[in-house]
Amino acid sequence: MPKYQQFEDLPVWQEAARLYHSVLDFLEERSLAVSPGFRSQLDRAALSVSNNIAEGFERVSTNELISFLAIARGSAGEVRSMMGVIGSRPELKPQARHLSVIRSRAQSCSRQLNSWISSIEESPVQGKRHLTPQTRQAREASNAAQKFRLNFLRNLKMNHPLYNTAEARAARGEAIDE
Repeated sequence: MPKYQQFEDLPVWQEAARLYHSVLDFLEERSLAVSPGFRSQLDRAALSVSNNIAEGFERVSTNELISFLAIARGSAGEVRSMMGVIGSRPELKPQARHLSVIRSRAQSCSRQLNSWISSIEESPVQGKRHLTPQTRQAREASNAAQKFRLNFLRNLKMNHPLYNTAEARAARGEAIDE
């Protein structure tokens, strides 16, 4: 999985930005037969998706990230709901393509956010600098085993079958001839 340095590089944030642009295109239709309250709520819900992804990405702890991703997912669900509510209105038939694009992009955001949240919840890492006790213990055990192996290889007697292996020579700091 690639490491992203900025939230703008995240595919889900990019999809959320496309969702908001689609909503703006829809809301800019002059003859759009929806209430001012509906317009305002749709605008805020659609913008909330990308904003909460960005805010969560900038947080330090995994719990905060998950919380903001869940809010973003909820906002995407709100956008889908709003499309469902107005989708059957006869006066919006000319806008059917806009409604479909918005709904599809909101569904895409929800799926991506759900996958991201699931992958975080299944990860042993609890934050940028925090490991679970099990992960820390496994890491310490691995390091101890590696240290033991290097010490073992360094102290082999010359008549030991592993003494002249590349790994044993490297452990003793000898040049390795390939």
